[in-house]
Amino acid sequence: MVSAKIFALAAMASGVFAAPKCRPSPTVPVAGATSNLSSPPPNAVLKKIAIGHGLQNYTCASPSQPSAQAAGALAVLYDVTPLYPGKAHGLERADFDALPITTLYSQDLPLNMTQSGPNVYAANAGSPWIAPADLTLGERTIKFLGHHYFDIDSIPMFDLQAAGLKASVVRNDSVAAPLNADKGPMGTGAVAWLQLKDSGKGKSVGIDYVYRVITAGGNPVSCSTGASSFSIPYTTFYWFYKFY
Repeated sequence: MVSAKIFALAAMASGVFAAPKCRPSPTVPVAGATSNLSSPPPNAVLKKIAIGHGLQNYTCASPSQPSAQAAGALAVLYDVTPLYPGKAHGLERADFDALPITTLYSQDLPLNMTQSGPNVYAANAGSPWIAPADLTLGERTIKFLGHHYFDIDSIPMFDLQAAGLKASVVRNDSVAAPLNADKGPMGTGAVAWLQLKDSGKGKSVGIDYVYRVITAGGNPVSCSTGASSFSIPYTTFYWFYKFY
């Protein structure tokens, strides 16, 4: 069961975000007053909003390397579109914005992986994925939507298999997470907010733009720890758009 303390902390942390308006349509959250991602194009239609819960992966060539290099991510996606404020079963704004933080601190990592050392995870039986399962937060069930991973060419992929949608994307815009965004259980900080666009590889189905917003955790530890590779738990919202 999700503790009341977690919900309270999450709601407090989410208070800095300018929440999307309920009507006439959902609007991507903004990070602050002056530094924000580019808005979706006028002909973009929102298809899904998801919670992503998983790992951000990093590598270090040596302990003296200034900073770790991103090496992809693995996350399970859950469909929170019906919970958006203003919908028939929507949540209050603060509760909706708190979903990533609540998930990060109340749920086990939804991957078939074992932690073999500090910030080091290895897949069991060769695959990182567990059987698709819904997310349970208190008395609320959030439907499984799909997976996020990087393909063989290191291109970010979103396979929303439960909705028949797919996105192959590259970074188009980035802003730092707000200073008081949740730093995650490792205390390393929240990963940046991103706008991702179709990669042009012909692999996307029904999605042209992806936004990563309201992040919690995921920033790397220092290379000075001596680890050559490591993974940091994170959660976030992903917003998926299609052009029409």
